[in-house]
Amino acid sequence: MDALHLAFGIFGNATALLLFLAPLNTFKRIVESKSTEQFSGIPYVMTLLNCLLSAWLAYHKPRGYGLPFVSEHNILVSTINGTGAIIEIIYVLIFIFYAGNEEKTRILELFTYVLSVFGFVVFGSLFALNGHGRKVFCGLAATIFSIIMYGWPLSIMRMVIRTKSVEFMPFFLSLFVFLCGTSWVVFGLLGKDPFVALPSGFGCTLGMIQLILYAIYYKKSEPKKPAAAAAAATADVELGNPQL
Repeated sequence: MDALHLAFGIFGNATALLLFLAPLNTFKRIVESKSTEQFSGIPYVMTLLNCLLSAWLAYHKPRGYGLPFVSEHNILVSTINGTGAIIEIIYVLIFIFYAGNEEKTRILELFTYVLSVFGFVVFGSLFALNGHGRKVFCGLAATIFSIIMYGWPLSIMRMVIRTKSVEFMPFFLSLFVFLCGTSWVVFGLLGKDPFVALPSGFGCTLGMIQLILYAIYYKKSEPKKPAAAAAAATADVELGNPQL
């Protein structure tokens, strides 16, 4: 059982890393054009919050979450989310640097909000709660924001159904969302960790729905739309991370 648990955790790390790196082409374009164009920075900021909360949840001993120790059962969760947090911070800083004044202000405000929420969770888990209450508090916070993060592709799924085209829903992104969600939900079930299994199950389901939509509509895809529309649509599907 431990070997199987470890195997799914390693596979989850691999697929999660691929998801973290999925927006690289987008940021290459942003840097080269020195503009964020019509891309949205919101998914990256929310993914950052999810990574921070999930990494914080994973760092624990049985008697206390948030302490600078790593449980052997959650080291894979903490390492991939720690890596994801670093990657997402880089994405957010690049986006802020190249964004226009209005978008820059909006993302900075959201970034401040994310850091405030994380600070609140850290403070509450260290000083206001103990034992099981601390675990539940951190776990619920990570679960809620993981589900919110996973919900970003819903807009592009609606677009696929409305336009009967998968032009703006990349196949491999959908595939990796499904594979990553599946591996982490199994990891969570084997480790009896509902805070990993629940949001990962939600992400796995959304990934599966995306793949089904792709199978239904990929032959019906219409010719490419203008670049501006493509940029706006692509922004909605680039998550950067699944729940881990």
